Amino acid sequence: SLSFDHQESKNNLSKFSFFDNEVEIEKWLVENKVPTLGIGVINDGKLQQIKVFGELKKGNKAPYNTIFNVASLTKPITAIVTLKLVSLGQWNLDEPIYNYWVDQDIAKDSNLKKLTTRHILSHQTGFSNWRGNNNDGKLHFEFEPGTKYQYSGEGLEYLRKALERKFNKTLDQLANDLIFKPINISDTEFFWSKKTDESRFAIGYNNEAVPYEIIKNKSANGADDLLTTIEDYGKFLVSVMNSEGLSKKVFDDMTTKQVETKKGKYFGLGFEIYDLWNGEIVLSHGGSDKGVQTIVFIFPKSKQGLIIFTNVDDGYKVFEKIINQYLGENGKKIIQIELGK
Repeated sequence: SLSFDHQESKNNLSKFSFFDNEVEIEKWLVENKVPTLGIGVINDGKLQQIKVFGELKKGNKAPYNTIFNVASLTKPITAIVTLKLVSLGQWNLDEPIYNYWVDQDIAKDSNLKKLTTRHILSHQTGFSNWRGNNNDGKLHFEFEPGTKYQYSGEGLEYLRKALERKFNKTLDQLANDLIFKPINISDTEFFWSKKTDESRFAIGYNNEAVPYEIIKNKSANGADDLLTTIEDYGKFLVSVMNSEGLSKKVFDDMTTKQVETKKGKYFGLGFEIYDLWNGEIVLSHGGSDKGVQTIVFIFPKSKQGLIIFTNVDDGYKVFEKIINQYLGENGKKIIQIELGK
């Protein structure tokens, strides 16, 4: 059966495993051309283990509090800011968002009045991922909001602008008030500042081990470029898993399948959901950019979770071994769904 045997997974972690053998891992990373790998393990609803392997520069070992750009793992933070406001009765998932923000590119489109926060958080806006990818560089509705799935960073940026307009605060200020301060997160930023410790930053690499130029954005993006550590993102995921600051109704909504993205996989609100057929749900999200490959999983029922950060274009190639090691049978099922088996 696919049931998550808690005791067994605990014993697995305490027994000798590949991921306890630093020498083996460092060798494996070199073979796979992965400069830096961060792993966080959540058990019993607590961040149990943080491990960071590899180097930041030649001869400079990556510290446990290495700062990674986690790309689209920004989106769940924006989602939880929003869902906490919904839980507080200060924001409505199904109210048309044009009440707070209208992008001039779509001001004359009749779909404008249909677009809601629920569509944005489940990636059913009708927007492409980024308007810059469109031939004219403008934002368009490619279909009516709520009718199908299409992943979109633009959607989360649209939501950011609406939130900022209504609450008269920037997204980073809202996140600070609603997430970072309450759970004591201090090493996470939406953009580069004087506070950012560049000496701990994992520069992104391409597959040929050539570093990308560091782009230091100066304002918050609702969809991309969060700077964080395994510990901070782990604390965030634990708070989500324990439904901190979320009403029961909102938590149920967040973990309800809103739209199918591929066989066995769905978007809820802010997180993807895997169908494991054993009564357990898995919330997941990934991040992928130049020199960034990250993925996280949380299991709200069995209170387990896994965080994987890498700083290379094809970092995903090390995911499978880590997922199998830490998530056992459920990990195998997730990989089957991902590979479409």
